[in-house]
Amino acid sequence: MTVGLAARRRSGEAYDLLMPPTKAELEAARDATIPDVIGPGLDVLFCGINPGLYSAATGFHFARPGNRFWPALHLSGLVPRLLAPHEQGLLPSYGLGITNLVARATARAEELRPEEFREGGALLADLVRRAGPRVLAVCGVSAYRVAFGRPKAAIGPQDDVIGGAAVWVLPNPSGLNAHWRLEGIAAEMARLRPAPDGVQEETRLTAGGGNGATSRS
Repeated sequence: MTVGLAARRRSGEAYDLLMPPTKAELEAARDATIPDVIGPGLDVLFCGINPGLYSAATGFHFARPGNRFWPALHLSGLVPRLLAPHEQGLLPSYGLGITNLVARATARAEELRPEEFREGGALLADLVRRAGPRVLAVCGVSAYRVAFGRPKAAIGPQDDVIGGAAVWVLPNPSGLNAHWRLEGIAAEMARLRPAPDGVQEETRLTAGGGNGATSRS
């Protein structure tokens, strides 16, 4: 279910997009879900770990102030300007989409059980098969390791092919991830851009681009 500001949008009640959710709305957002942002012919489908309470209360992915997803996306060159979370509906026009590994919202990802990650991985593979993106980019190496049984996975391209898509693991853009700076996250995202004509895609997808940080999310 969706709650809070998201519910008010559906009811037509006037609201301020920039108004943060109340404490009550945040608490009511536990276990809520957010619809995927998806469309045909996507170049990259980003996959978050699961919605935080702030995102679930607003209905927007990576919405909590301090999350670096949207600034990093802009710095990467994948979108021409900085998008606000409430502009997420524009992403498919740039060949991009967003989903989550686990649908239900929690205050912290640590509240999720290992079996939820594994079940989410199976559901994600089915979604990718249906949506057909070129690349699946999972935003969080620890979640990827658990969901797909890859305990040694690191940031960057993976040997796995999921649902027919190449797989890339990105740093978790949460502001709680002190191991990666904004510039490093953006550099990893930039490596997802389609290769220019005449350049082998594999070269772009394996070239350097990190910030020297450890591959922890």
